[in-house]
Amino acid sequence: MQASNKWERVTSNGDADRLYSKPRSFAGDVWFRFRHKPTALFGLLIIVFLLLFAVVGPYLTPYGYDDQNTKLANIPAIMQVYPAPDGQYLYITKALKIIEVSRDGQLVRQLKKGKDDSAAKVTVFPYRDEMTVTLDYTKTPVTVQDADGNRIEKGTTIWNRTYLLGTDHLGRDILSRLMYGTRISLMVAFIAALVNMIIGILYGGISGYLGGRTDAVMMRIVDIISTIPLTLYVILIKVCLDDGFLSIIIALSSVYWVDMARVVRGQVLSLKNQEFVMAARTIGSSTWTILMQHLIPNAMGPILVTVTMLIPSAIFMEAFMSFIGIGIAPPLASLGTMCNDATDALRTNPYQLFMPALVICFIMFAFNFVGDGLRDALDPKLKK
Repeated sequence: MQASNKWERVTSNGDADRLYSKPRSFAGDVWFRFRHKPTALFGLLIIVFLLLFAVVGPYLTPYGYDDQNTKLANIPAIMQVYPAPDGQYLYITKALKIIEVSRDGQLVRQLKKGKDDSAAKVTVFPYRDEMTVTLDYTKTPVTVQDADGNRIEKGTTIWNRTYLLGTDHLGRDILSRLMYGTRISLMVAFIAALVNMIIGILYGGISGYLGGRTDAVMMRIVDIISTIPLTLYVILIKVCLDDGFLSIIIALSSVYWVDMARVVRGQVLSLKNQEFVMAARTIGSSTWTILMQHLIPNAMGPILVTVTMLIPSAIFMEAFMSFIGIGIAPPLASLGTMCNDATDALRTNPYQLFMPALVICFIMFAFNFVGDGLRDALDPKLKK
């Protein structure tokens, strides 16, 4: 009896039945997982925008960071204007200065009584407190009269087309200073992070690889530095140095490498007894070759995550130092100096503090989002 054939040929349904995936390199796999995390991609887009804003933006504005026009000081971005008899608009500042504004929102000039014919057409009365019979010049004027004694009501709200984000107490363009300030803050942070990364990688790598007494002595030095609050340590170093860009980089680069050194040391300790390191020793590779070509490249994941967390910390420290007056020296603009300049006019012109504070918040969120995304993308345990 002939046995029947129990196997039948199955026809293919095309690509739907194929089980395969396109091979990806390590960098491609990291990018694939990184871009599928929405918050990380959003943070990266914010960083790219801030870099363009800080690097390209100053070339697109006609004002420098130190250009002053005190006649147009403390002008906000959005103005409530009064219609003038000649068809233009009038904006009244908190100090009761009359600014002539064109129909399209351009600031024309400051009008002065007795010198400009247009200034004689209106009279400004400050806010009057009926209980104390005093004049309060910090509040918006409520009475504007023309030459015939008729009260002029507020006409409309228009955008300041001359200074898109307004001016500060010295008549400087806030948008231009924000661009230059973001550039200075990012430059300080990136340079400090690069120096800290180099020092931390070398220090932590040597300490972890050599081990023994060398590791004990080097880590005790790190512990001594860590016992002093890093903020106080940076302030003490900065006080001993002159004001300027280089001194703040030196101050930030002198202490912020301790966290990086600890991260690198921990990674090297976990990797130095692996088989590939023993193989490198067997073929006679030097300590420097093993450290730089085998151990450090395999520890780049935690190193990159630590750097992304270090950059916003350095920006915040620079802004704090500039805010208390020991950071970037005037007339250079940084986010901290802009916050410091805006504190005097916080109640009357809060927009001057809101703008640099908002940029600092964007930088903090962006780098933290990118750091979280890199941590998940570089972790092989989270690979799907």
